Amino acid sequence: MKINSLSQWVLGVFWAVLASTTVYAADSIEGYWKSIDDRTGEPLSIIEFKKKIDGTYSGTIVHRYPNVSGVILTHCVKCASPNTNKPILGMEIVSGVTKDPKNPNKYNNATLLEVLSGRTYQGKGEVTNNGRLLRVRAFKGVSLFGRSSVWVRTVAPIDAEVKSP
Repeated sequence: MKINSLSQWVLGVFWAVLASTTVYAADSIEGYWKSIDDRTGEPLSIIEFKKKIDGTYSGTIVHRYPNVSGVILTHCVKCASPNTNKPILGMEIVSGVTKDPKNPNKYNNATLLEVLSGRTYQGKGEVTNNGRLLRVRAFKGVSLFGRSSVWVRTVAPIDAEVKSP
C-alpha cells in the first residue's frame, strides 16, 4: 500500500513538473503561428518563428491559406527588391525580433513584411493566454498609429482542417 501511494506521489510530481515546463516553453515566440487578417478575421498564413544565431527571432511563411475567393497568393508581386515576385512560401516576413529583457513575453524591434501590399512595418508583439496567442502590433514610426492583430499558436506547419487536394 505504501509503495502504491509513493509511486502515485512520484507520478504526480512528474506530471506537475512536466506541466510547468510546458507552460513556460509555450510563452516563447518560437513555433508555428496562424496569422489572422485584422480586417476580415480570415486566416492568412502559418508562420514559423525560429531563434537565429545572433539571438534575434525571425518568422517564415510555411503555409498560405486561400482568400475568400479561393485563390492562394503564391508570389510577392508588390514586394520591393529583393522579394519582388519571389515565392511566398519560405519567405521571411518577420525579422530582427528581440525579446524584451524586462518582460520575457514581450518582443520588440521587429520588421514585418505584408505580402499582399508589399509594405514593411515596424512591429512588436506579446505572447499571452498561456502561450496560445501572439498579439502583434505593426506600425510606421509611432506605435499609436498602427494596426493590431492576434495570431493563434498552432502545433503544425499545416492546420489539420486544411486538406491537400
